[in-house]
Amino acid sequence: MKVLLHLSFVGTEYCGYQIQPNGMTVQQRLNEATLALFGYPCDIVGCSRTDSGVHASEFCVAVSKKGQNALETTIPIERIPQAINCFLPKDIAVFSAEAVDDAFHPRYDVHYKEYIYRVWNAPERDPFWEDRAWHCPKPITGDAIARMNEAAKTWIGTQDFASYMASGSKITDTTRTVLEAQVSRTEQGIIEFRVSANGFLYHMVRIFMGTLMDVAYEKISPGDVPTITAARDRRVAGQTAPACGLYLNRVVYPKNIQ
Repeated sequence: MKVLLHLSFVGTEYCGYQIQPNGMTVQQRLNEATLALFGYPCDIVGCSRTDSGVHASEFCVAVSKKGQNALETTIPIERIPQAINCFLPKDIAVFSAEAVDDAFHPRYDVHYKEYIYRVWNAPERDPFWEDRAWHCPKPITGDAIARMNEAAKTWIGTQDFASYMASGSKITDTTRTVLEAQVSRTEQGIIEFRVSANGFLYHMVRIFMGTLMDVAYEKISPGDVPTITAARDRRVAGQTAPACGLYLNRVVYPKNIQ
């Protein structure tokens, strides 16, 4: 068996999830922690690649002994989170673990993923949201949120989202199925954009958010968004929102995957 770990992390201090030659990553910290816990190197495969500065409320990794498709341990599955957290820094924490089949792949077996993008919308910055949300001081009114939702709904369904993919990406199949796309304001005054899909292109959610901000501030109308999508041209969509406001919020697998 492999072990599937569910974890959360604050990405501020990391160069994304995947190991990089030029900086610390979440995967590197997990490699160090599993080596310390199990006593041998492990293969750790993540459910996604996150950019530098992006956070996760739920991120999933499959752990197996290096070069094998199984994990050898006498530690009970339910005790692994507590045990591995002893070797992880305070900005990464495993909150559950489960056994999965040897053939399980945490990225390719995903049913869908949900991201949340957060905007701190107030005249002054808030130190508690520093590096955790995009600070936009210009007011976003209730009418603006209604326009943003009108625009976001046009993304629901199976479409070619090439207009919302970072320039230079090598991905050729840019069709994805968006299940939900909605904007709301929390009681704390945070603007939240929640979007779920069977897969995401590079910078897709951040470009969605940049485009929605153009809608909020009436640089474009909600009616322009389907035309932007149909263009399949990155140059016609909005800016790429900063990484600090993006959270991988939920990772959902088919119920029969275990």
